[in-house]
Amino acid sequence: HVQLVESGGGSVQTGGSLRLSCVASGDTIGRYCMGWFRQIPDKEREGVAGIESDGSTSYADSVKGRFTSSRDNDKQILYLQMNNLKCDDTAVYYCLAGVNSWGQGTQVTVS
Repeated sequence: HVQLVESGGGSVQTGGSLRLSCVASGDTIGRYCMGWFRQIPDKEREGVAGIESDGSTSYADSVKGRFTSSRDNDKQILYLQMNNLKCDDTAVYYCLAGVNSWGQGTQVTVS
């Protein structure tokens, strides 16, 4: 079972950038599909980006062209580079490994 810890969240002005990291332990992430999700109060968690074990990626329409997900399997880290941030990007961001291994989340606030 893999454990995940996100970091890199914070407060930023519109148009700014942040890079989130998700450090994994307990299992090798190389075999996992991984992803980034986000959630705001009273709303369902929504998918932001997915990244396969081979590095191929997919993105929600709302973040295409602004967010980039990458992974370093050797270092056991998943990244989410977020550029040109908008107020609507404000949320708690979570990483996921496989289908049910979640991190604790990191808050991103854009104002």
